Amino acid sequence: MFQYPPADLGAIELIVPMGQMSDSHVTPVDHAYFVNYLEPEREIDVFSPAEGTVTSIQRMAATIREGEDTPIDDHRIVIDHPCSVSSVFIHIDDLAPRLEAEAPPSGGYVSVQVPVEAGELLGTFTMSVDYNIVDWKVTLDGFLEPSSYSMEPWKIHTPDYFEYYTPEVREQFIAKSPRTIEPIAGQIAYDVDGRLVGTWFQEGTNGYGGVDLDRYWSGHLTFAYDRFDPRAVFVSIGTFDGRSTQGAVAGNAPDPADVTIESGLVLYELVSYDFYVDGEYWNGRQLAKSPVLAAGDESYGVVAVQLVGDRELRVETFPGLTPEQVEGFSGAELTYVR
Repeated sequence: MFQYPPADLGAIELIVPMGQMSDSHVTPVDHAYFVNYLEPEREIDVFSPAEGTVTSIQRMAATIREGEDTPIDDHRIVIDHPCSVSSVFIHIDDLAPRLEAEAPPSGGYVSVQVPVEAGELLGTFTMSVDYNIVDWKVTLDGFLEPSSYSMEPWKIHTPDYFEYYTPEVREQFIAKSPRTIEPIAGQIAYDVDGRLVGTWFQEGTNGYGGVDLDRYWSGHLTFAYDRFDPRAVFVSIGTFDGRSTQGAVAGNAPDPADVTIESGLVLYELVSYDFYVDGEYWNGRQLAKSPVLAAGDESYGVVAVQLVGDRELRVETFPGLTPEQVEGFSGAELTYVR
């Protein structure tokens, strides 16, 4: 059991669960976000949750996103712990001196062997740091085709990180989480054979890796649920009217877990959304419990889908149209697979 949280929990405002889908993150992200957007200049400490060895340091120069990449200057580090378990941190701004001495120049990557103790200071961040655990002895059931994730092979081995911490630390995580529905740490793997739910990739686009690094997510598609309010059906598509789009589903139905080959053609109208807590608008920056996703008035258009095999899907998008205006596929539909 890890005895130290990965960041100073007294300095963060909340923990965003795993599974967020936004912008280039078309598939559910495999990490949580420890955030404090209320104090954007505050430097927050990052710690090694257990003894281990820092085995890689990457100094990142930009975030890859829809449109122009955003320049950054921060670090991704991996700590290998005993028992085939690793901790991964992304967006540490300033490294502790022992790690900074080993760090590469901007845009670079190095393999290192720097031992660290449990609870040792690794560095600091402002506003947000990403964190997840990789357990190479665990493979998530909700990734039906592991070979689709060869670009990021750790993704299918990313479990509920709450389970690796002592009960005392888990209680602190729960206290900082807006999500109150299990699994409170979030969820990233939803695939079910013969069902629409989960993640799909446009046929012939190299799975998660894509065919163009600048828009590797262009062929990604996910039918799943919101990270804060998993009662809400959520659709995330890599290319919709020329760009990635995420939206709630008008009427919150049908549930993609219920859509089968027998369902035939299904139309999902993607709409804007907001969150509310006890009837009051919630902007996601301050800690609040049990946010409810509410569909908004803005419609983005329609995603038409038809499951034609257990792992084969026909998809066509109709930006700007309503379900009443879509009679069926136009002949421009694409094939998606797991």
